[in-house]
Amino acid sequence: MFQNFPIELVIAIAAGVALFILILVTGYIKAPPDTAYIISGLRRKIIIGKASIRIPFFERVDKLKLQLIAVDVKTSSAVPTADYININVDANVNVKVSSDPALIKLGAENFLNKDTTYVAKVAREVLEGNMREIVGQMTLEAMVNDRKAFAEKVQENAAPDLNRMGLEIVSFNVQNFTDDQNLIENLGIDNTTKIQKKAAIARAESEKEIEIAKAQAKKEANDAKVLAETEIAQKNNELAIRQAELKKEADTQLAIADAAYEIQKEEQRKTIEVSKANANIAASEKDVELKAKEAEVKEKSLDAEIKKKAEAERYKAQQEADAKLYQLKKEAEADRFQREQEAEAQKAEAEAAKFARMQEAEGIAAVGKAEADAIRAKGLAEAEGINAKAEAMKKYGEAAVLEMYFKALPEVVKNAAAPLENVDRITMYGDGNSSRLVGDIISSTTRVTDGLSEATGVDIRGILSGFLSGRAVSAPGDEVSEEPVSDPDYGTEFMEDITDADNTDTDD
Repeated sequence: MFQNFPIELVIAIAAGVALFILILVTGYIKAPPDTAYIISGLRRKIIIGKASIRIPFFERVDKLKLQLIAVDVKTSSAVPTADYININVDANVNVKVSSDPALIKLGAENFLNKDTTYVAKVAREVLEGNMREIVGQMTLEAMVNDRKAFAEKVQENAAPDLNRMGLEIVSFNVQNFTDDQNLIENLGIDNTTKIQKKAAIARAESEKEIEIAKAQAKKEANDAKVLAETEIAQKNNELAIRQAELKKEADTQLAIADAAYEIQKEEQRKTIEVSKANANIAASEKDVELKAKEAEVKEKSLDAEIKKKAEAERYKAQQEADAKLYQLKKEAEADRFQREQEAEAQKAEAEAAKFARMQEAEGIAAVGKAEADAIRAKGLAEAEGINAKAEAMKKYGEAAVLEMYFKALPEVVKNAAAPLENVDRITMYGDGNSSRLVGDIISSTTRVTDGLSEATGVDIRGILSGFLSGRAVSAPGDEVSEEPVSDPDYGTEFMEDITDADNTDTDD
């Protein structure tokens, strides 16, 4: 193949090929993703995560680390804030050489073949200066309450300076704020107190709402209970009305059934009579037929004719007896059913009458008791009025007082029994209840007498006993008169008046 080429050309080609292979072998480079390979010499090229060829002896390769560099930024001395409070700031910042083509050239110029310690030192100085600048622009409370805003401001302020070096800030986190006067701690205590105050207020409000809710629930429960009891009472009334309506309907249906029974009974009677008439007609026709046949077959045996006639009469009698027996049986069943229905109706009426009498008796007893209490109250009121007059009456002596007492007492007894005139009828159950009613009236009168005696100091019972025995008793402090009463019938008339008042008709 190469026989026609000069030997010098062949050697030159072989030497070129060998040189090219040597360049490939010795000049092949491959950059990792976290390192930038910068080729300089015949050409300027930056390789990140790629492969390339370097021409030996004419080009060189330098490395620039692109990995994160952690920088601990602390203020070397206390820095005054916008409100003139000296504080120290501790922050943790991550920086790196930027991968941007424009910035990586600046990074290569400043940090080529430098270790990360040197880069961190330069970045720390820049960040510390910017952080001190931002501290002087913000108040302590603003920085403590919003660390993110503080970090963003420092980052924005420091980013242009770092970019001019080919660096960029990846993250900026404030670790701590400290001061020598414990102001930050006091701010925390103040916030804690405010939070506790808010919590106490919220708890009080919650307890108040709970109590209000409990009261509302109790009220709603009570309203529900009242409503339920009202509905129960209404339902009971509706039930009683419905029961009465059902009883009325049952009575109506019973009356209709009784009427239907009578109608059916009459129809049965008519049917039986028609059957009897038809039977009579059929018998008559049979007799005519028999007579005609007898005329035709008169020559036949007389015994056969008599036998046929006897069987026809027996059949007729049997049918009539069966019909009569059926009628008697139906009448007996109807009569028994009617008696049972009447007995049930009488029983129900007796129970209703008994219940009505019991209700009437309880109502009358309650009315009588209430009126008796009213009578007692009225008697006591009248006694209080008489007590007011009793002091003046003492001046006239017991005889005058007793005379007025005898005149007024029948009226008191009459007024005590007067409410009974409005009662149409009083029914007493049990022994001794009639005398108990009269006893209540007499008890009311006795209370009036006792109240008058207590108010005036005059022993009316003693005076009354003296008059009834024919002796007058003087008032306290006077001499006792032994003369008989001028009118010996006075006490008798008084007792008759009392008797007339007590004998008020209680049956009306």
